[in-house]
Amino acid sequence: MSESIEHVSDTAFWVAYYRWLETKRKDALFHDPLAKVLVGDRGAKLARHMGIVRAMQWSMSIRTWIIDRYIAEAIADGVDTIVNLGAGLDTRPYRLDLPHSLQWVEVDFEHVIDYKTEKLKEHAPVCHLLRIACNLADEDERRALLDRLNGSSGRILVLTEGVIPYLSNAAVASLADALAAEPNFVYWLTDYFSPFFKTVSGRGKIQKRLAKNAPFIFDPGNDPLDWPRFFAHNGWEVAEMRYTGEEGIKIGRDLPAPAIVRVLMRWTPEARLRPYRRMNGYALLRKGNAVVDIA
Repeated sequence: MSESIEHVSDTAFWVAYYRWLETKRKDALFHDPLAKVLVGDRGAKLARHMGIVRAMQWSMSIRTWIIDRYIAEAIADGVDTIVNLGAGLDTRPYRLDLPHSLQWVEVDFEHVIDYKTEKLKEHAPVCHLLRIACNLADEDERRALLDRLNGSSGRILVLTEGVIPYLSNAAVASLADALAAEPNFVYWLTDYFSPFFKTVSGRGKIQKRLAKNAPFIFDPGNDPLDWPRFFAHNGWEVAEMRYTGEEGIKIGRDLPAPAIVRVLMRWTPEARLRPYRRMNGYALLRKGNAVVDIA
């Protein structure tokens, strides 16, 4: 089996491996023992090949923690269905403290759904779990799926974790329009990457190694307002933004760095550090057309 990313679905093994590394920590932010069941040896091989394991583990762990909190808050707000588009090897329906009545829907490529179903067949989710194979790039197939889910739920949060960056602007706009057209889809939780992230990451080897088979494509523009403007134009406005770097500080998990760098950071003005702390994060979107200043 290849140690490199051969298809965008391979990134699921890469990301799940970091959840397993976090699970093994004494001060783990969450516990995901099923991540090990799912990734086998593939996740570690991909992580070694892609590089900067410590930084990636930190980023993926904080990302997972942020999304977990968002989901708990949405359920408390009355959401009765989570629709995870591009679910990959996520195990939240098994590891989170969820209401038994909650409906959780996982959507992904058929080979991902089949693999995951087989690997987890001996394990029971804590809520109602439905897995659906769907080619989300097929607009007719996607529309039929969203119509079906909209008709069977009251208040829906859709999650696209690690999905949007790999889509074209046209594909993201089409998905946004499709979700906005369904009245029961009330929240959308998705990745955010700043223009500054694009500048910094472009110099790193991870983006270069992703470029062949799973490149980051989505690019709403270089102005900080271009990201919220893009989604507002397609029916979704920012309700809340949580940045990876800032959330990490709040919970005592700042970005891992060499000792000399940490010392220098103590003397660096916060205004200089802010672009780094806000390079990426997760946005909670709601229906609307307001262009929210996230800078």
